[in-house]
Amino acid sequence: MKFNIIGRKLTINDKNSEYVKRKIGKLDKFFKSEPEARIVLGSVKDKEYIEATIYYDGIIFRAEVIDTDIFTATDKALDIIERQIRKNKTKLEKRTKREAFSDSKLFSGEDYYEEENPEFNIVKRKRFQVKPMSAEEAVLQMNLLGHSFFVFKNQDTDELNVVYRRKDGNYAVIESTD
Repeated sequence: MKFNIIGRKLTINDKNSEYVKRKIGKLDKFFKSEPEARIVLGSVKDKEYIEATIYYDGIIFRAEVIDTDIFTATDKALDIIERQIRKNKTKLEKRTKREAFSDSKLFSGEDYYEEENPEFNIVKRKRFQVKPMSAEEAVLQMNLLGHSFFVFKNQDTDELNVVYRRKDGNYAVIESTD
């Protein structure tokens, strides 16, 4: 696993770095090729936190844990990511097996309808006109509506973007790339 360990308001010593690499490195057994791990270690007031993000084959696994020490937080983050991997691994295997037989149904002349995934229950759909605006205007609009995110067309790039409120109270923008 390729590691990128970053410290925020926390000095990363060899003990912290080696512990994180050893613990998060245990996740290698789930991957066929080498994933990339971005680990952010930091401290807020009297607590320490870890933001662990693993990038593998277009899939992102992420955990964010705040605890009294970095070692306990790392253990909890490992459990969270391992649970995410196990959950998604079975879903991906099922999808692969289902798609292996889908071509034969298509060519046999039978009606073929992809099954709805019962695990994702979409209860509402909205359609709205996306208006060009700046990210700051989008944040203002989001706050006026009382939402935690807002979709808008960036007036500078003419691309679809999303602004959202982070857990720490700040705002972030998700931009699309080609």
